[in-house]
Amino acid sequence: MAGIEKGRILIRGGQLADPARRRAEPDILVEDGVIRAVDAGLPVPEDARVEDAAGLLLHPGLVNAHTHGHGGLARGLADRWTLELLLAAAPWMGGGRSLADKKLSAQLCAAEMALKGVTACYDLYAEAPLPSRDGLDAAAEAYAEVGLRAVIAPMVADRTVWEAVPGLKDALPEPLRRQVEGSGAAPGEAVLAAMAEILKHWRWAGQDIRAALAPTIPLHCADSFLCGCARLATEHGVPLQSHVAESKLQALAGLQRYGRSLVRHLDSLGLVGPRFSAAHGIWLTDDDLRIMADRDAAIAHNPGSNMRLGNGMFRLRRALDLGVAVGIGTDGVSSSDTSNMYEAMRAAFQLAAVQGPDPAAWVSAEEVWRAGTLGSARLLGFEDIGAIAPGMKADIVFLDLAHPNWMPLNGTVNQLVHTEDANALRHVMVGGRMIVRDRRLLTIDLARLAREAEAARARLEALNAEKRALFALLEPVVRSFCPAFARQPYPVRRYLCDPA
Repeated sequence: MAGIEKGRILIRGGQLADPARRRAEPDILVEDGVIRAVDAGLPVPEDARVEDAAGLLLHPGLVNAHTHGHGGLARGLADRWTLELLLAAAPWMGGGRSLADKKLSAQLCAAEMALKGVTACYDLYAEAPLPSRDGLDAAAEAYAEVGLRAVIAPMVADRTVWEAVPGLKDALPEPLRRQVEGSGAAPGEAVLAAMAEILKHWRWAGQDIRAALAPTIPLHCADSFLCGCARLATEHGVPLQSHVAESKLQALAGLQRYGRSLVRHLDSLGLVGPRFSAAHGIWLTDDDLRIMADRDAAIAHNPGSNMRLGNGMFRLRRALDLGVAVGIGTDGVSSSDTSNMYEAMRAAFQLAAVQGPDPAAWVSAEEVWRAGTLGSARLLGFEDIGAIAPGMKADIVFLDLAHPNWMPLNGTVNQLVHTEDANALRHVMVGGRMIVRDRRLLTIDLARLAREAEAARARLEALNAEKRALFALLEPVVRSFCPAFARQPYPVRRYLCDPA
C-alpha cells in the first residue's frame, strides 16, 4: 500500500459487523494504521482525529484470495468459453503488452477492488515469454498507487496448453500444429532463473506488497520445474499457489499422466504444505481434501469463475468439515468479469446450497464471511488483516445504512453475504488512510485510467489481430476436443446436472 496514516484516529458512532449481534456500536481507536482498541465509550485522545461513522456499518476489508492483474485489459472478451478455450486464447488476449500496459492492467483491477471493498488480494500475474523484474515491479507499483495490500506471484509454466492436454496438439491439422509448436513456452531453467531474480530484488514488502510464486497448472509444468518452484518458495519464505483440479479435464489428464490425483502428485513432490494454496480445487476427492488438511494447505474458492467457465461445483461444506482452510476469490476479470467479492461470497453460499436439499449440509453466512476475510488473509500469509480487533491493521470498509440494501438492518453478517453488492459502499480505509471517501477513489484519477484503458484496448486489438485470427482457427478444435476428453468417467461428479 502507498502509505499509512500516522497519528491517532477515533472512529465513533458506527455499527460494527458482528455475527453474534444485530447491532454493535463500539468506538475504534486507530494508531499509526493499527487498531489499538475496540470498545464502547472510548475517550478521545487529545491528539486524535475523530472520524464520524454515524449511519454507517463498518466491516473489515475484504480479502481476494485469487485474481489475475494481467487480465484487467481483457475484460468482456470471453463468452461461452471453457477454461481450455481461455488458455488457448491467452496469446492474443495478453499479447504485445508494454510495461505501461502491464501496470495499467493491474491498476484497473486494483481500482475496481478498492471501490468494491477489497483491501488486499493474491494476484497471479502472467507475463510472456518470461516473468520480469520490471513487469512485476510495474504490477506492484499499480497496487501501491491505488493503496491496496497485495501478494503478487509470477504465474509461470514450461509447457503450453497444447503440450499439457493429452492428444490436443495431435488433434490439430498439420499447418496449425506447426504454428503452435513454433510458439512454445520458455525453457524451465530460464523461467526459474527469472523468478529467482524477481524474488532476490523484491522491494515492496515494506508496503505490504509481497512476492509469491505460481506454477500455473501442474500439467503445464514438468516435475523438475515444480520442484524448482518449491525450492525457490522455501529459500525466500514466500507462498505458492497453483490452479489444481480446476476443470474435469485437468483431473482426468492428471490421472492419465501421473497415475494418481493432482494433489497426490504435488504432495509427492513436496509442494503441499502450510504456504501452499490450490486455486479452485473443484475436482478434488475426499482423499485429496484430507491431504490438504493434514498438510495445513489451503484452497482459494472462486465460485463465480467456476460457474462462468463451466468447471463445476466446489464442495465448500465438505472442505470445511474435513478441516481445510478456505479463502474466497473472484478470479481474473477475463474469466469472471468482475472483482466484486460481495458477489463472490453470495455465490459461494448459493453454490453450496444447490448441492443438496438439506440445509444442514449447506454453509452458513458466517462461514462464508469468515472465508472471505480471515480465510483469504491466511492464504495471503497475513495474520493481521481480516478482522476489526486490537492488533489488526486498520483496513475498514464503511457502508451506508441508508442504502436500500440495509433497510431494515436485521443482521449485519447475514446481509453482507446475502444482500450487499458494493452499492452501499461509502468509504474504504487501508492502514488508517482513506483511499475511498464518499464513493470516490482518492488515490488515482479514474478518468485518466479510463482514457488510458481505451487507448490501450484499441492499440492492442490492432497489434494482436494476427494472433486473434490464429485463435479463430484453433477454437473449433479446442471446443470439440476438450469437452469430449472431459466426458470420460472420473471418481467424483461436480456438475449440477451430471447423470449418475
